Amino acid sequence: MATPRFAWRTMLTAALLVGAGVLAPATAAHAAPTGATFTKTYDWGTGYQGQYTISNGGTSAISGWRVEFDLAAGTSVGAYWDSLMTQSGSHYTFTNREYNGTIQPGASVTFGFVGYGTGTPTNCRLNGGSCTGVSDTQPPSVPANLAVSGVTSSSASLTWSASTDNTGVAGYRVFTGSTLATTVTGTAATVTGLAPSTTYSFTVGAFDAAGNLSAASAAVSATTSSGPPDPGPGTHLAPYVDMGSWPTPVLSDMTAASGVKSFTAAFITSYGCKASWFGAYDPRAGWAKDQFDGVRARGGTVKFSFGGASGIELAQACGDAASTATEYNAVVNAYGATYLDFDIEGAAVADPTTVARRSQAIAQVQRAHPGLKVSLTLPVLPEGLTADGLGVVRSAINAGVDLDVVNGMAMDYYRGNIDMGAAANQVAQSLYNQLRPLYPNKTTSQVWSMVGVTPMLGVNDDNSTFSLANARTLVDTSAQRHVGFLSFWEMTRDRNACTGALYRCTNIPQQPYDFSKIFAPYNG
Repeated sequence: MATPRFAWRTMLTAALLVGAGVLAPATAAHAAPTGATFTKTYDWGTGYQGQYTISNGGTSAISGWRVEFDLAAGTSVGAYWDSLMTQSGSHYTFTNREYNGTIQPGASVTFGFVGYGTGTPTNCRLNGGSCTGVSDTQPPSVPANLAVSGVTSSSASLTWSASTDNTGVAGYRVFTGSTLATTVTGTAATVTGLAPSTTYSFTVGAFDAAGNLSAASAAVSATTSSGPPDPGPGTHLAPYVDMGSWPTPVLSDMTAASGVKSFTAAFITSYGCKASWFGAYDPRAGWAKDQFDGVRARGGTVKFSFGGASGIELAQACGDAASTATEYNAVVNAYGATYLDFDIEGAAVADPTTVARRSQAIAQVQRAHPGLKVSLTLPVLPEGLTADGLGVVRSAINAGVDLDVVNGMAMDYYRGNIDMGAAANQVAQSLYNQLRPLYPNKTTSQVWSMVGVTPMLGVNDDNSTFSLANARTLVDTSAQRHVGFLSFWEMTRDRNACTGALYRCTNIPQQPYDFSKIFAPYNG
C-alpha cells in the first residue's frame, strides 16, 4: 500500500550547500573598508556562481543592507541565497534576510547567486552609495501616530504612519520598553509572547538601508486580556504554504489575491537535533516572523507545521522527549505560536519509539504553554487512518496531548480511476467514525470539530485529479457536517495555475487562486 505524501519541494541546492553559512554569518578576522566586494566562486564558461562580501569597516553596526547592480544583456540571475532579490530589467537589487541584516563593526556577511551568461555586475551600489563606501548618514523621520489596534491575552497589534528618508525606509523596530520586540518592513506589527492581564509600553523607530535609526516615537500602552493564549480566528481553514518554495512566498500577497487569511507554514524539520526551516534557516532567529506577524495583524492564524515528506522530523533526530520538546518550545517562543501541526509521514508513522517520543514532547510543550492547539496530519485512505496512523493518535491521547484536529491527507490513494471529491468526503466520515470511540465523552458536534481534511490540488502524484468541482463538493459537504478543519496542498501550486512539475503546478485548467477562492469562505 502506497503511503500518501505531500509533493514537497526542498530548498534550492545552492542554498543547502551553504547551510552552515546561513545559520551563522561570517565574521572578518580583520576589519575591511565598508563596502561590498564581488568574487566568482565558480565559473563553468557559460555561467558562474558569484558571491558578494559586505564588510563593515565603521565604528557602529550596519542595520540592514541593500546591494544593487546591473548585468549586461544576455546575462541573468538564477538561484540566489542569503538575500531577497527584486529585478527591474537588467537591474538587480538584493537585500538582507531576517538573520543577516545586522553587521557589527569589523564583521562581514555574504550572499550569493548563480549567473547565467558571462556578464559580471557593474554599477554596484551599497545602501544608496558606492560599493566602495557608504555615504548616507541621515536617519529617517520619526514614525508618527503609533496606536494600538487590538490585543489578546498574549499579543498586542500596533499601527503607525510611514516615515520618510532620503534613500528610503528599510523597516521599523518595535520596542517593548527598552527591549526590541520585533522588526517589520510595513507600518503594522503584532508583538506576541506577552503575559495575560499585563500592561506594556511600546515605541517604534524607523531605519534605512545604511543602518541609520530614527528617534523613538511617542509611547503607547496596551493591557493584554485575561485567560490563556488566544489561538486567533480562522482556524477552520489554513491551507499549507511551502515556505521553502522559490521565491519565498509572500503571505500578504496571497491573502490579497485569494481571500485566504490563515495558513499552515511548512515545514520545520531538523538540523541535527535543532529545529530548522527545511534544513536552511534557524527558527530561533525569527526567520519570516514579519510575515507571520502580518497574517495575525490581518486577522488570521498561522499553524507552524513540523515534519513533511522530506527531511527528518525532530522526534526522529533527537534522542529523548526532553530535547525534542526543547526544539518545539523554541519555535513557540520565537514566533509566539498558538497552533502547532505535526505532519507525520513515511517511516515516521510506523516507528513506535519516535511516535511515543513525539507524543511525550508535545504534551510537555502544551503543559508549558496552556491553550496551545495541536493538530496531527496523517496519511489516510478513503476508509480512514491506516493502522499506523491510528496508533499515532492513540499514542498522543495516552501521553495526555489535547488534540484539536486529526487531519487526513486525502490524496495519492493509488487506486486508478477514483472520484477524488467523493473520496475526500469519505475520508471525513471515516475519520469521524475512528475518533468517535476514542472520545466517548465528546458530543457528535465536538468529534466532527476534530476532523480535518487536506486534499492535493489538481493532479496528484498517483495521476488522480482533485478538480475545482471536487473542491466545491468537499466545501459544501463539510459545511453541512461542520467539519472542524479544511486545508489543501498547497498555495503556491494554486497561485501558479500552470502545467509542469507537480511541486509548483496543478496541471489542470484554472486561473490563479481558483481553488483558494472556493475554500476561502469556509468557517466550519
